[in-house]
Amino acid sequence: MFATVSGPMTGPSSGNRRGWLVVFAAMVGAAVGLSPIPFYTIGMFAPELSRAFGWSFASMMASIGVQSAVVMVSSPLAGFAVDRYGARPVAIISLLLFGLCFMSLAFSTGSLMLFYGQWAVMSLLGAGTLSATWTRVVNGWFDRNRGLALGIASTGTGITGFLIKPFTAWIIEDFGWRAAFLGVGILPIVIGIPVILWLFREKQASAERAGEDAPGATRQDASPNDDEYGLTLKEALRGMHFWVLAGAFFLIAFALTAPTPNLENILKTFDFELTEIGRIAATFGLAVIAGRIVGGWLLDRIWAPLCAVFVLAIPATGCWLLTGDSLSSQSAYLAVMFLGFGAGFEFDLLAFLISRYFGQRNYGVIYGCFYTVIALGGGLGPVVYGYMFDSLGTYHQALIMGTISVMIGGALLLLLGPYPKWRER
Repeated sequence: MFATVSGPMTGPSSGNRRGWLVVFAAMVGAAVGLSPIPFYTIGMFAPELSRAFGWSFASMMASIGVQSAVVMVSSPLAGFAVDRYGARPVAIISLLLFGLCFMSLAFSTGSLMLFYGQWAVMSLLGAGTLSATWTRVVNGWFDRNRGLALGIASTGTGITGFLIKPFTAWIIEDFGWRAAFLGVGILPIVIGIPVILWLFREKQASAERAGEDAPGATRQDASPNDDEYGLTLKEALRGMHFWVLAGAFFLIAFALTAPTPNLENILKTFDFELTEIGRIAATFGLAVIAGRIVGGWLLDRIWAPLCAVFVLAIPATGCWLLTGDSLSSQSAYLAVMFLGFGAGFEFDLLAFLISRYFGQRNYGVIYGCFYTVIALGGGLGPVVYGYMFDSLGTYHQALIMGTISVMIGGALLLLLGPYPKWRER
């Protein structure tokens, strides 16, 4: 059993080269995982599949909804597997299966139900490539610079968002959409798995490997989390911190996810030309990367709930800028960058708070539970925005709702209080 005490927090040193190599490996793993690749490429494949099979765009975009629904169930299961068997084997197996499942989409026959089934299987087997796997190991290597390390590791999804579209477009134009599914699907296998095998190590596993050949050294037959501090899931569920975080991140995910798929249409309501909309929207991905790195750096220096209040005021300002009757080009760029900055900060904040308030012992399964909360709020947000636009002909009221939601979500985090001080067994 682990208890909280008033003594200094124990944790691994942050100033080590090995830890930063692990951060790089986590960044690569996140870049070729389930979170970014299907989301950023479905828009490229949709016109091709529509021409080939006559599918509507709405029916193809529903595949993202299938993914979200399955991830709500599979992410806690993947987190349990990470806690029980270790992050590295789960990551390797899941990268392999995710890549094969994505490649299987190249053999689509025109059955929409079969297409949805492939997405469901892919979301189940690829859940081990979600952020719980990568952030758990990064947390184990860092204490003082934990926020910055998490931020750098999380930039992998933003890098994918920036690079994968032109890569996919090139394969489609030169070789066809079936080859593109194969070309994109092989990336987790030929890039992700070698990097994970080479560089991705949990702190405890590395320590055991270094000492197992020493004179008199013994290796305990223990699970990967036996010597780690923190709460079990059962203990976490009994505490206030879990439910405060759940409520806060439901509102934050709702507010930060809702504008993203509606962004082009929001800008269209202000009569921007399509080419300018493309330029403005492109700044979102770069702002996500900035939000991850800058936000992570700030988390190391400011109490995380207070840091969240100030940082989340940035996307709240972005929502508010879009509520006006008119919008200048400069204000549009600012609004989109502010929203992207907040979206980049969201998952780094969650990983940091879980590690500080619940510890590492059951980090994977606890993170998986919160990923379910985020999937619920994030999945609901775009639907509510779209419904309000269809009903009212404007996003004004929806954006006001988003502004209020993100500010309330940030304020709720102030109820968490100071970080617990952990004592190992």
